Amino acid sequence: MYSLLQKILFQLPTETSHNLGMTGISLADTFCLSRLVAPKRVDHPVEVMGITFPNPVGLAAGLDKDAKHIDGLAALGFGFIEVGTVTPKPQPGNPQPRLFRLPEAKAIINRMGFNNLGVDHLVEQVKNAKFTGVLGINIGKNKDTPAEQAVDDYLICMRKVYPHASYITVNLSSPNTPGLRDLQFGEPLKQLLAQLKTAQAELAAEHGRYVPLAVKIAPDMAVSDIADVAGAFLEHRIDAVIATNTTIERDAVKHLEHGAEAGGLSGAPVRDKSTAVIRELAAQLKGEIPIIGVGGIMCGEDAAEKIRAGAALVQIYSGFIYAGPKLIADSVSAIKRQ
Repeated sequence: MYSLLQKILFQLPTETSHNLGMTGISLADTFCLSRLVAPKRVDHPVEVMGITFPNPVGLAAGLDKDAKHIDGLAALGFGFIEVGTVTPKPQPGNPQPRLFRLPEAKAIINRMGFNNLGVDHLVEQVKNAKFTGVLGINIGKNKDTPAEQAVDDYLICMRKVYPHASYITVNLSSPNTPGLRDLQFGEPLKQLLAQLKTAQAELAAEHGRYVPLAVKIAPDMAVSDIADVAGAFLEHRIDAVIATNTTIERDAVKHLEHGAEAGGLSGAPVRDKSTAVIRELAAQLKGEIPIIGVGGIMCGEDAAEKIRAGAALVQIYSGFIYAGPKLIADSVSAIKRQ
């Protein structure tokens, strides 16, 4: 069934097919038809960040930016869902076209630019959802907020989503917001983490519950950069690291149609780069901070490889577009077999 739907959707402009596909996922859940395209959820409970996940395979941020489709996505067998990236104010993102499929490489290039309806809208969507499982909320800064004031945007979002999130992800690694990746390094990173951890402690006391804080990093880092960020995460007691976001490298796809488009590249070409970052992070963190592995998981064995490299959980996005919901069950089963 998914193969047929994919063929139809892939005939349409990429962003149009994305929106139609997400609407279809929600409608399938409403009419109890999700099992026509998705196998039954495979359970393999794992505890990470003090949270029990029904299985270790989650949805990466970016697919459901405004949290409109949580219930439909949850019906497909994910162990957890991450929505966003959300910013304090609504913003349209970059001009279209801004999303490109590269099917020959099982890849996607996007330069969406944090298009979303704002944090208040997302919170309302989360409150209206029936989902009671593990929900991550990914937060970012508005494009017009200067980098030196970025922490203010993160704090606004953090305070608003805190009561509704199982964990919160701080997105410092999208290549599509100017200056954002500069916050991953040195003193700007340490100052940002310090203020976020202070706010987290205050919010935990206010709400009577501790919501873990994860940071999502880029794959385009030298080994010395990975060591530096790992040191900052250990110093400030960050609860998890998500590795990795999309890459700006184009070597694997530059010969393909759309291969030179600006934006972040995801899918199969980023698999090895992401896994290498996970492996180096694991060596630096020495088990003190869990890693959520994401990037290029296109089959069950890819997910298992991320776990062997040092990840405690994995997330999928591009692989889900190309392989469909079966990838979720295949990935859980491959991890269970290890």
